Amino acid sequence: MAQPWDKWIVPLAARRVIQALEHAGFEAWVVGGWVRDALLGMPRHDIDVTTDATWQESALVLSEAGCAVCQTGTAHGTVTAVCEGEPIEVTTYRVDGAYSDHRHPDEVRFVRDVREDLARRDFTINAMAWHPERGLLDPFGGEKDLQACVIRAVGDPQRRFDEDALRIMRAVRFSLRLGFEIEPRTQGALRRQAASVADVASERVGKELDAIVRMGKAGRALLDQPEVMCAALPELAMARDFDQRSVYHIYDVYEHIAHVCNAVQAFTAGLAAPELQWAALLHDVAKPVTYSEDVEGHGHFFGHPQQGAQMAVAIMHRMAIPTEIIDAASALIRWHDDRIPATVRAIRRMLVNLSKACPGREIPLAYELLDLCRADAVSKCPSAASWASKLDDYTRLVRQESRHEPPLTTRQLAVNGADVMRVCGMAPGPGVGMQLEVLLNAVMEGELPNEREALLAWLSA
Repeated sequence: MAQPWDKWIVPLAARRVIQALEHAGFEAWVVGGWVRDALLGMPRHDIDVTTDATWQESALVLSEAGCAVCQTGTAHGTVTAVCEGEPIEVTTYRVDGAYSDHRHPDEVRFVRDVREDLARRDFTINAMAWHPERGLLDPFGGEKDLQACVIRAVGDPQRRFDEDALRIMRAVRFSLRLGFEIEPRTQGALRRQAASVADVASERVGKELDAIVRMGKAGRALLDQPEVMCAALPELAMARDFDQRSVYHIYDVYEHIAHVCNAVQAFTAGLAAPELQWAALLHDVAKPVTYSEDVEGHGHFFGHPQQGAQMAVAIMHRMAIPTEIIDAASALIRWHDDRIPATVRAIRRMLVNLSKACPGREIPLAYELLDLCRADAVSKCPSAASWASKLDDYTRLVRQESRHEPPLTTRQLAVNGADVMRVCGMAPGPGVGMQLEVLLNAVMEGELPNEREALLAWLSA
């Protein structure tokens, strides 16, 4: 895959590291994702260097070259050199021993041949090295696989996944990110060993899953890789093949979730916020545990939004998703199934609920909630999809309210507790807050304007 020379311009910091090591008599190469993305002509970020120097030798040479050196992973032969203000990881050529826990090598052995180091890596497209003078080193056909748009394990795929089960998630992520197919032997091993994802630390799985979600590819992942996604999110395993027994649904719960994820991307032109993408993935996670049937055999899921919000919080905490995403996504899930009238009063109530969950974020969350509701509607049956167009009325009301900025909390009223105590002759206590709540409800219902004189007149009446 020939590329213009400028694709191979190595950042100054990495050039300094390579030059320092090679001037000291060692060998050094750029490896990993930087090489892959350079061949693809994609933006490149972090750059890693591998060398035949031990970490102690690397640290000494780079320190003498004026780089600050941190011992960030010496057990695996890694130090981080800070050159030109940029951190560069420098790792000794190594091969890994057995992985008895499917997560960490039982031992690491340092070697002198870069080809041995490349042989331990996960996929051919990540097992290439590049040098400013020697050019590309590609012993496993990574460049050819890039041209063929294929994800292929280095060597025996079953062994690669047995060594580190997180590679199963990485295979899926790379496939989705690059739009590549997973070659048949690698795909077969991936499916056979998908259950071993459960052996991986939840936060590591969460990092991979979060990347898939944020790419907007969760729906495709659910449909193309159900074994992997159910291993990563065991709560979704119950949703697979779960018949909803509803005239409003043409898909089982799992398929419906996948279609909602895809529809969210369509309604937002691929710009859905992370909390909306997570909400789409988990919005019906509680359906299997809330299922009931009426006397006619029709399925119902009473309380699934509330329970789903609680389950989503636990799932996302387990996966170390940022708290601000958890709070917003759980609020969207909690309110996604509410059928409220298209009135100013109902919209204000919705904004109040969202404000309580995520103060100050109620307006953007209201638009996200409407997108989730649209996606939910078009992913049911054709007759239910008509509800999506009716949500345009709600959007207009949210836009109107965002301009008027109605009070959503008692703190936003034109009067305060001191006013209540003075006008009503009340002492400090719960009664003051109750009066303010009454005023807020009156303003929310449109019975009073949020104007100081009008509110004081009401209090004194």
